[in-house]
Amino acid sequence: MKTDTFPETSNKRKKRFTRNDWMGYLFSAPLIIGVLAFAIYPMIAALIMSFHQTSGLSVGGKWVGFSNYNYVVQDALFWQALTNTFFIGIWSVLLGIILSFVLASLINNLNWSTGKNFFKAVFFLPNVVSGVATTLLFSFLFFPSKEGLLNFVIGIFGIDPVGWFTNPQISRYSIVLMSLWGALGYNTIIFLAGLQSVPRDLYEAAEVDGAGTYRKWFYITIPYLRPIFVFMLIMGTIGAMKRFTDVWLIGGTAGNPGGSLMTVVLYIYRNAFLASQMGMATAASYLLFIIIFILTAFLMLLNRRKDSLD
Repeated sequence: MKTDTFPETSNKRKKRFTRNDWMGYLFSAPLIIGVLAFAIYPMIAALIMSFHQTSGLSVGGKWVGFSNYNYVVQDALFWQALTNTFFIGIWSVLLGIILSFVLASLINNLNWSTGKNFFKAVFFLPNVVSGVATTLLFSFLFFPSKEGLLNFVIGIFGIDPVGWFTNPQISRYSIVLMSLWGALGYNTIIFLAGLQSVPRDLYEAAEVDGAGTYRKWFYITIPYLRPIFVFMLIMGTIGAMKRFTDVWLIGGTAGNPGGSLMTVVLYIYRNAFLASQMGMATAASYLLFIIIFILTAFLMLLNRRKDSLD
């Protein structure tokens, strides 16, 4: 019997790798090699560097254990950067989700299809503008003297010019306003797609029971779109924790004014490319990765727990 079954097993093994299989591996190879070279290897190399006292961009160096991590968590500038990142991130994410959902609801209730497309295009327009261009635009709008457009407008009402990006007490709010302008269109389009998927029979049944517009909005629309809210929250949180371009362009590497625009990624950039302390920079990067991972896991668990209660 053994002699009879061996050829069958051999034939099955041969059939596992057909020509189509090899073609599939061949076409997948560039992507797999790219992920290994530009994602997996840098992550492993950064982890190794975080335990070494490095010189320049070399992976090797003197083994220092958790010294880089200890230095970062005892550095007051890191905690200031983390506080600024959370402050700007929380306001940007919450206001961005609320305003975009309200806008999407207003656009969705329009009976004029041309008007819907017009407002979609208008609100999505900031997304096709680069972050650098947006920052330059707002630096003119928020110019701290009377020549700035916003200060000129409030000057008409007798209000003194505001240092939007020069006053440490206001600069973080100005960044929130700027990020709202950039992210509002994308979030609105996502919410619009979700609103159009809500079954109409739910609204019709609610109308039979005498529910008004606001009750339908609170008890049907918002609960039905909860997965989209969670998605927005997670993606917004991840993006907010990685804030760099706009604060770097406005506040420079010092996060001016007064370090109010110093974020965690800017802190990592300073250590990596100005102080040439790649070990500390990678240690701070992994601490940021752990914080983002915990926040994301917390939000996903919160959503799962809500699902189980439902």
